[in-house]
Parts: sequence; C-alpha cells; structure tokens
Amino acid sequence: MQPLQQLLATENSQIAQVLRFSLYGLEATLNQAQTEYTEDPGKELCEQLIEEINNLLKPAKVPEDAVVNESKLNESKSSELLSELRQVFDADLELNFYLGDAPLQSQNDNDLWNEIQRQLLRVPEDLATSWRKRALEMAQKVGATEDYVNLYHLPFVRDEIIYPGLNGSVQAGGLCLSKKALLKSDIDQIYNSEELHLLAGFLHLYIKLIEIEPDLHHALKSVFSFDVVSLKSQPEQCHLYIETLSDRLQRTQKTEENTDPILNLRAWLDIDEAIHSLVFVPPAERYSWWGKLQQESRRILKKVANKAIKAGNNVHIKQLSGLYADNCAYSKDDLQLDYGGTPGEVLTCLRLYARINQEENPGRVLFRSLR
Repeated sequence: MQPLQQLLATENSQIAQVLRFSLYGLEATLNQAQTEYTEDPGKELCEQLIEEINNLLKPAKVPEDAVVNESKLNESKSSELLSELRQVFDADLELNFYLGDAPLQSQNDNDLWNEIQRQLLRVPEDLATSWRKRALEMAQKVGATEDYVNLYHLPFVRDEIIYPGLNGSVQAGGLCLSKKALLKSDIDQIYNSEELHLLAGFLHLYIKLIEIEPDLHHALKSVFSFDVVSLKSQPEQCHLYIETLSDRLQRTQKTEENTDPILNLRAWLDIDEAIHSLVFVPPAERYSWWGKLQQESRRILKKVANKAIKAGNNVHIKQLSGLYADNCAYSKDDLQLDYGGTPGEVLTCLRLYARINQEENPGRVLFRSLR
C-alpha cells in the first residue's frame, strides 16, 4: 500500500489524479456489487477492501495553521469560480435562447454548480456537453476536481451519473439515477412488468426531483387548465399533480390486466400526458437530457398503440411539433408562453394527438406566441 499512498500524496501529479479517480470508481463498483450479491462468499473481504480504499483516499493530516491558510486560499479560489462561472453562463446567448435570460440565483459554490448543471439538462446535448467541459475546466483552474462519490441519488429504473460533483478547492455535490434507491420502495412487488416498472420509476423520480429542483412547473389540464403552475410557489398544486400521476399509474396497471387494447391505450395516453406535463419554463428542448428522459414513456406508448392496431383497430397517434399553425387543428386547450424557443413554434407536446377507430382525441401543447 505504501507506493499507492506515496503516489496519491504526490502534488501536481496527473498520474496521482488518474489513480484517485480509478479508486473512486473501484469503490463505487464494489459498493454496487455488495448490494447485488448479498450472499457472495467474498462479501467480508470486499468490505475490508472498501475500507482500505477509503483510508487511501483520506487526505493526510496537516498542521492546523496550514489548514487555516489553505482554507482561506480555497475560499478565495472558490469565490473566483463563483464569480467567473456566473458571469460567463449568464452572458451566453445560445443558452439564453433555450433557458431565457433570467440570471443565475445561487449564492454559493455548491448551489451554483448544481444550478448550472441542472439547467444544462434542458438544452440540446451537444451544447450541454461543451458547456460541462467548459465549466469543469474553469473549476480545475482553481484547484477543483471531479467527484463521482458525493452524489444525490434519484430513484429510477437504471443507474446513471447525470453529472459529477466537485472536490478540492470547491466542494459541490453531483446527481445520479439509482436503481437501488427505487428498489427501496419495494415497487417490484407491485409493478412486475417492464412498462409498469418504468412508469413507477417516473413517479418516484418526479417526487424526489421536485424536492430539489425549484424551477419545475406543471401544465396538467385535469389539475389546473389555465396556466403553467410553479410547484415551488404553489405547493398545493405539487400535491395534486403527484396524486394525479399516481392515480393514473394505478389505472394503467388495472388496464394492463384487461384484455381490451383500446382501454390500455387510453390509459397510456393519460399517464404519458401526466409525465410530459412536468415542465420547465421555458420548456426543455426536445433533444436535451430531460426531453429524452420523458420520451422513454412515449416509446412504450407507441408499442401499446401497435398492439391495438394488430388487434384490428384503426389507430393513429401523432406527436405535435414544429409550427403551431400546422398543429393547432390537432390540439385543444393549448397554453401560450411569451418567451423561450422560436416565436410561433410548439415548445413541447404535453399530450399526443390520437385517432382511435375514427374518434378524434385532440393533443395539447405549449407554444411560443408570435409576439
């Protein structure tokens, strides 16, 4: 272990940094293995190895006066990052096109890092990727490093690091999706199909995400039909929205047990609408991380529609996008925003248009006014 300790303690060493990242990754992998293989004969040795890795990653003790001086230096560097990141991010015109021109609100490094990273989940992935690289480079200049250990776990049907945190001169948490967090809700005992498992994942993910994301709104017609509602400023709407999403999940479960493919399709149209009605203002771009996440329910909905077609029904579903003038004949009770995206275009499709055995079922959209 001594060479490992010496290498990790080597200042300004890129190799030491690579080793540290590798150890973080090994630790996370072993922790995950422990949860999956609870009866494995190597479990005790695995726990000992994790403890040794933890000890290796602990910083060496330094004199108290050195700690004070380093703390002051880190605080100075931290403030430098806070100021520079805020200024550059707020001034980016391409980001403003997708996010609006409201300035960042965070007043400390941890909140700022998370606010920026979560806003990047709402812009096209290529723009988000380039900006994440830029933000990390700025953080590294002031002595911060990526941290894949200090992550807030959101329950969902898969494991995925959404974005890392920061360690070193800047301390900030990251965010990830976690199957383990979802399994703690014992949903496998209730929703045992892949499709229902995904819907339950959305329900639990949304509950936790709403707790940490102040910018979320809902536009679910059956809860409030006249506007897009902030869940932070109107907590009673948050309760009603989650309650409706949960009710629609239970209804979908009941129709799954029914052999009528049309009843099942209608239930899926309803819960897909509830999933897509959790929105940001301006809404997330369709090919952003957030947009692609919500599309997962829509992909299964298309499979449900195909089952109804194979059963002899005349079914056509349509996602509304592009110019609002080309889509308004297929929608009803749409909501208008005066900013975000391109004037005159659909910003997000809340509910799919569906024609089921000659019966028209209008969709619903958020669109940008021409003003």
